[in-house]
Amino acid sequence: MSIRSLNGTDFTAMVIAGAEQLGQHAEHVNSLNVFPVPDGDTGTNMNLTMTAGVAEIKRKSSASIGEAAGILSKGLLMGARGNSGVILSQLFRGFSRSAAAHEELNTIQFAAALQNGVDAAYKAVVKPVEGTILTVAKEAAKHATYYARRTNDITELMNEVLIKAKEALAMTPEMLPVLKQVGVVDSGGQGLVYIYEGFMEVLLREGGSRSMIQKESVPSAAVKPSAQPEPVTTKAAQVIAPEMPLSAQARLETEDIEFLYDMEFFINRELGENAGTAFDDETFRKALSINGDSIIIIADDEVIKVHVHSKTPGDVLNLALKYGEITQIHILNMREQHRDLLTAGMDGAASPDLFADIPQEKTSTLEEAVLPADEMAPYGFIAVSSGDGIAEIFKSLGVDIVLSGGQTMNPSTEDFVKAVRSIAAEQVFILPNNSNIVLAAEQARELLEDERRITVIPSKTIPQGMAAAFAFQEDESAETNRDQMLEAISRVQSGQVTHAVRDTQYDELDIKAGHYIGIHNSKIVATDESMLRACEGLLAQMLESGDEVVTILEGEEADPEVTGALAAWLEEQYPAAEVEVHQGGQPVYYYLFSVES
Repeated sequence: MSIRSLNGTDFTAMVIAGAEQLGQHAEHVNSLNVFPVPDGDTGTNMNLTMTAGVAEIKRKSSASIGEAAGILSKGLLMGARGNSGVILSQLFRGFSRSAAAHEELNTIQFAAALQNGVDAAYKAVVKPVEGTILTVAKEAAKHATYYARRTNDITELMNEVLIKAKEALAMTPEMLPVLKQVGVVDSGGQGLVYIYEGFMEVLLREGGSRSMIQKESVPSAAVKPSAQPEPVTTKAAQVIAPEMPLSAQARLETEDIEFLYDMEFFINRELGENAGTAFDDETFRKALSINGDSIIIIADDEVIKVHVHSKTPGDVLNLALKYGEITQIHILNMREQHRDLLTAGMDGAASPDLFADIPQEKTSTLEEAVLPADEMAPYGFIAVSSGDGIAEIFKSLGVDIVLSGGQTMNPSTEDFVKAVRSIAAEQVFILPNNSNIVLAAEQARELLEDERRITVIPSKTIPQGMAAAFAFQEDESAETNRDQMLEAISRVQSGQVTHAVRDTQYDELDIKAGHYIGIHNSKIVATDESMLRACEGLLAQMLESGDEVVTILEGEEADPEVTGALAAWLEEQYPAAEVEVHQGGQPVYYYLFSVES
């Protein structure tokens, strides 16, 4: 039986099946990493991103495809990790915008939504590269637009989309020479194909009969409960509380906190004596502002989310009761919290977030930020790092919040959003310190652009991030600091030493599984069965004049004997070089090197 239109129930089942298919093959997607290093994470990032989207669409399903696609988009947007996850979230964000006004989509509309997703994804990437997930999505959507005029069957159209996606994936090595060189297809493109395969599986089941998909049991109908997609195991990104007091809180007198009660709660508009009462956002906001500030209101037909700092919490609750039943009330006394934080020396700690699993809309303004502007420090810093030693170095350079993350555990967009909101600063700089994290940081900046001034410094390595943080001057303007940090990044050479997980040929190098490899910036330049010789080969490529400053960051699996021998080799071969050794504690990479002239 053909399907002539796609509703929200069908779409939800397709998404769940797509996520399951991706989850089952996430490790294969990881293995397609161009470099034969043990940190391939495209599959992990796409899987975690899809898992976040599935959780959201299960939590609030809809028979309307416009609503279902919007719900999915919000979950993906906040859960997006890594470049592949951000691009995936943008594909479905564009799709949801195209579908927003529809209860169902026919073939023409479905194809248009796919194309709109591609347009959104290309727009999100500053320098799109062909031969990647973008190409696979683009070619599939282009073919869908062509073929939709020849069929009114969604199943037939999706089959054509899948076939074209696979063809485009097979061609990615011809578009990106490095893929051809190492004999793999693009990992992100492969992940998208797995998702499309899940879509097709649902449409084909029982001839695509709608009777097999009931709204009340979408998850069980689409995917057996025992086969629900599980995220690939990874360390969760987390905020590491600074050990030193943040200047903004240290300067703030406890009694100066005027609106001392930090309130968060939901209003269920379908319950209570006043259920169904018409809600006027502006009227409610004005009433709250009489004795409050930092007001954030997110409303839909069923639930209103409220955040406010108020002098009179009782009045706030009475106002809320006019629109329904209040649930999940959370009230903190910020004066008490401030006293405790100052006593403990941890004034940068963030209060619990009752709405951590709910995507945040761009509803607040700079005046509605967590603290009034006159109580904020001029600047704040967020950096991403892996390893306790590296985190300590960043904190010593003035970074307020360090998100634990890196190549194998990318922070999500939501992690950045929460971190920004926990800093009492008017201007926040973000140092991603990994090329695969920049897009998620930029996506958070876009979400918060009406709430806070944020600048993402596109640091792609830990050494670049450290150089940028060191170049910051508090008495300079944001624009001057941005320029100085970008200049500092350009002067740094970065090196990494890890081991190969498979045999491969890379340029002129014959790399063997288990051997050590040295990566200079983004290119493998050395390999050897000896860790010391691999390190020496890498540093020989990085040291040009011989009088540079060399910083060595030891990983958690570094060999102290190798470190000592390496320091002695540098002293002998490059006597004019200034060498510093620090315990970084990073996983995966035995050593990180920084060379500055």
